[in-house]
Amino acid sequence: MTKPGIVLLFLLSLLLGIILLQTQPHQQLKMTAKTQLLSDPFLQLPQENSVRVVWFTEFAGTRHQVFYGKQLKDQVTAITTKLSRTREDGKSKIAQPQQELPYPRDIWRHEAEVGGLKPNQRVPYKVASTTTNGEQVISDVFSLSPAPQTGQPLKILLTSDHQLMPMIAANLQKVAETVGQVDAVFLAGDLVNVPDRASEWFDDIRGGAFFPCLQGHANYELEKEGVKTTYNGAALIQSAPLFTAIGNHEVMGRFATATGLNLQFNDPYPQSRAKLLYQVVSSEVNPTKDPAIEANWLKSNSFNTDTYEEIFSLPQSITGGKKYYALTFGDVRLVVLYATSIWRSPQLGAQIRGRYRESDADLENSVNWGYGQHIFEPIAKGSLQYQWLERELQSEEFKQAKYKVVMLHHPPHSLGDNIVPAYTEPLPQIQYTPDGKIASVRYEYPLEQDYIIRDVEPLLESAGVNLVFYGHSHLWNRFVSASGVNFLESSNVGNSYGAYLGEKKRPIPDGYAEKYVATGDPNGLEPVVPTIKPLVDDSDQPLPYIASNEITVFSILDTAKGTVSSYRFDTRQPDSSVVKFDEFKM
Repeated sequence: MTKPGIVLLFLLSLLLGIILLQTQPHQQLKMTAKTQLLSDPFLQLPQENSVRVVWFTEFAGTRHQVFYGKQLKDQVTAITTKLSRTREDGKSKIAQPQQELPYPRDIWRHEAEVGGLKPNQRVPYKVASTTTNGEQVISDVFSLSPAPQTGQPLKILLTSDHQLMPMIAANLQKVAETVGQVDAVFLAGDLVNVPDRASEWFDDIRGGAFFPCLQGHANYELEKEGVKTTYNGAALIQSAPLFTAIGNHEVMGRFATATGLNLQFNDPYPQSRAKLLYQVVSSEVNPTKDPAIEANWLKSNSFNTDTYEEIFSLPQSITGGKKYYALTFGDVRLVVLYATSIWRSPQLGAQIRGRYRESDADLENSVNWGYGQHIFEPIAKGSLQYQWLERELQSEEFKQAKYKVVMLHHPPHSLGDNIVPAYTEPLPQIQYTPDGKIASVRYEYPLEQDYIIRDVEPLLESAGVNLVFYGHSHLWNRFVSASGVNFLESSNVGNSYGAYLGEKKRPIPDGYAEKYVATGDPNGLEPVVPTIKPLVDDSDQPLPYIASNEITVFSILDTAKGTVSSYRFDTRQPDSSVVKFDEFKM
C-alpha cells in the first residue's frame, strides 16, 4: 500500500472512533448512596454589580438554583450545560474503572449570575440542585461579592502547577491558616495533569483533586520521615474568584479511542500539519464541505483546550477568547497570556520522541512525529496575540491601574529546567542515507528567536509592568530587570526537578548548533536572594531559590501594602510554623 493510502486508512479509522464516541450511549457512573454535588460552588467573572456562581453534578437534574441575600430568600436559576469531553480510563484513580480504554463520564455544569450587588458588600449564598426524583441537594453557605473597587485592599493568592502534586493540600491549607480568606486566586497554569480525565478535577481517590484542594474537601495523606499527616486544602474559591492561565497541562492532544488518556494528552500535533493531512482526506470525511465538520476534525487531529474552557467562565478577548484576556480587579490590571508548548523529554535515546529528536522507529512515518516542543498559540511579533497585547498595554484601563500584573505559564527567567530550549518553534534538521531514506530528525531552537525574550518582554518593560508571574518549573525563584520589572516563579508544591545553579547542570545535548545555558537563568538575569529568611546550603550560604519536595511555597499579593510576600512550610515538621521568607514592593 502507498504511504498516502496508509495515512488515509489511519485517519478514517480515527474519524470512525470519534463518531462512535459521539453516538454511543454514555455510561453514567454510579452515584453514591447519598446524592451529592460533585463540587462546591465557586466564583467566576466578578463585575461591578454581579458575580457568577458555578458548580458541578453527575446528574442532569430538573432545576439548579442559587439562593442569596441576608435571609437567603433571593434566588436565581442556573443555566446547565454538559461537559463534552470528560472521560475516565484504566489509569484513572477512581474506585472502579469500567475499562482500560477511555469511556465518557457524564458531568453537568451549572452557572448562575447573581446581580444587584453593592460594592464592598459580602452577601451569603448557597446552591441547590434538584434531581429527577425530586431530591434537593444543597451546599453549605458561603459568601460572594462583586468586583472590588479601586482602592479596596486585597490579598491575592499567587499559585501554579497544582497537578495533584503531593503538597498542594498542605500548601492551600497553610494559605488559609496564614492569611485567612483571600480575595482572589491567580493560577498560572497546569491545574491538573490530564485535562480530559474528570477525576483529576473532582474526585481522585488519592484525595488531592483540583476542586477539593481549593475548596477544603481534600483528604491527602502526606508521609514525611515516618510521620503521616492528612491535609484538607482550604475553602478559598467558594468566596473568591479564580483567574487562570493555560499551561501545557490544560491542552489535550489528538483524540483516539484505542489509546489511553495519558497517551492522548502526550500526543498533540501541530495544527499546520493537521491541515495538510486534512487536505488529503477532506473529500472522504467532509464531502459537503461543512465548516463545523472541518473544525472538529482539525481539533481532534491536533490539540484542544475544550475541557478547560468548558469548566471556567473567564474574561474574553476579541481574538483569543478565554485563552488570553485582561481585566481590572481593584487596583490590579491582570493581563493573562497563552504562552506554553508541549513538554517533551530532553533525553536522546533512540526510541525517544523528545525535545531534540524523533524516535528512530517513526522516521518513515511523519504522522507519528512529535515535532519537538511546538508552541500551541503564536505569540511572536505580528501574531494576533502579540497585536492584542500591544493594544492592551496602551489601553486606559492598563495605564490607569496602580498595579500592572502579567500572568503566563512559560517562564521568561528561571533556574529551572523547563526554560530550555528557547521559546520558539523547533526547526527540523533532517539527515538522509545515501539511498534517500531518513537517517535522523532532530530539532534546533534558535536562541535569538525566543519569542518571549525577543518580542514580549520588551513590550512589558516599556509599558511599566510591575510583576510578571509564571510557573512551569516547579520551584520558587525571582528576578528583577534593569528597568525594575519583577519576575516571580512560585510553583513549588511537590515533584520539584531542582534548580540548575552551581554544579547542577541541565541536560543539554552535545553536537547541536545552539549552546543552551546549562546553569543559571538562560536569559541573563541574576536570581534574587530572599530578603527575609532564605534557606541556606551546606556551607551556610543563602540560596536564591526553593526547589524541594518537602518544603512547599505560596505567595500573596497585598494591594494595601503594594507587596508580594512568599511563605514556606516544611511538611517534614507538620507542627512547625509557616515562615515568611521573602517580600518585595512592586
